[in-house]
Amino acid sequence: MDKFFHSVYLDPELCKGCINCLKRCPTEAIRVRKGKASITKEYCIDCGECVRICPHHAKKSATDPLEIIKNYKYKVALPPPSLYAQFNNLEDKSLVLNALIALGFDDVFEVAAAAEIVSEMTRNLISKNKSGLPIISSACPAVVRLIRVRFPNLIDFISPLASPMEIAAELAAKNAIKKTGLDRTEIGIVFITPCPAKYSDIYSPLRKEKSGVDCAVAMSEIYPKLVHYMKKLFNDEMFLRQYREDISVAGKIGISWGRRGGEASGLLIDNFLAADGIENVIKVLEDLEDDKLKNLPFIELNSCNGGCVGGVLTVENPYIAKVKLNAIRKYLPVSGSHLKNLKEPECAFSKGKIKFLPVYNLGDTVAESIQIMQKADILMEILPGLDCGCCGAPTCRAHAEDVARGIASESDCIHILRKYIGNFTDKLKNINDDWTN
Repeated sequence: MDKFFHSVYLDPELCKGCINCLKRCPTEAIRVRKGKASITKEYCIDCGECVRICPHHAKKSATDPLEIIKNYKYKVALPPPSLYAQFNNLEDKSLVLNALIALGFDDVFEVAAAAEIVSEMTRNLISKNKSGLPIISSACPAVVRLIRVRFPNLIDFISPLASPMEIAAELAAKNAIKKTGLDRTEIGIVFITPCPAKYSDIYSPLRKEKSGVDCAVAMSEIYPKLVHYMKKLFNDEMFLRQYREDISVAGKIGISWGRRGGEASGLLIDNFLAADGIENVIKVLEDLEDDKLKNLPFIELNSCNGGCVGGVLTVENPYIAKVKLNAIRKYLPVSGSHLKNLKEPECAFSKGKIKFLPVYNLGDTVAESIQIMQKADILMEILPGLDCGCCGAPTCRAHAEDVARGIASESDCIHILRKYIGNFTDKLKNINDDWTN
């Protein structure tokens, strides 16, 4: 397992060497050298901001094609709550679930149902937490990866519970084995992902050797196909005969997980913090590390604006999607899944421990890091401090560190280059004047 696996990648043919992604990346994972961007995989947390901002569509997210379901005898779809918010005038989420079956899946298991189990278990954790320290949600893998590389002191704050996606996968697989008698390898558990971070969490999980999910299809790919089959369910009698009204399980609590604050609201407490947008998340984590946040039992953090409905692989505007999600949950029961119905609750706990990865160390040793830092400090005295990004690094400090480490040149800074050219021009002028005289 690659501990620095990431699903966001660059298409060099489409990259024009602009610095939009460079300025947007929250972890300074992108450099632009020789007219092309590159991603430092150690820094990338798959938040997808570069995918969202790239005007040339050169940044992409790896996902599995829908045709991958043909590799399995029995296919189970895992639709997340954010999927329901992509459709107009949706009153019954069973329509989406039945469309998934019409599309080629044999069964569905709502991730929202597993989310309700996580909500109940989190309530139990909070009631037993006597440390006074907040519990940080483990649901957003981009946030967890961010903490892993930038905020080592907060790793122990992360909830020990597995994500709803993983719990849904485990329960869906057990149900499928019981129903069909097939071997686990013949069953495909397919997540419909709203973001690249979920894909990375499937193929390179942080707290277990192997994910319970077998593959992930982008929500943007499956959306038009679902719209087609949803229309057929209205107009085709054959599809109507196969329509299952009992297929929908999750209630308000589970569906709410698709938007910012939805997970926290399911805890039935007033004292919590919910933040979305990767810049806001970083500010919250910095304040938490500086011990500025007191008496908060729970912190929900989403790297995407609006929560999962704002993922870069969704199709709807996140603010409109939030309104749609609220309309869908209006007439649902409070909760449709309960912990008492889960026979093996231990599958809800992550057994592995997240380990700090010091990727931002400047050198291999403390002495080497100090030496590089000192060189960078000297370089900072001659750099303009504009953080313009024209050098190919996001900030002057990042450029100084790149130069000190030997992976960039001082003259990559256009302002320093102008001085070099100016000095060279002055010398030439003096030589010409001397020659003329």
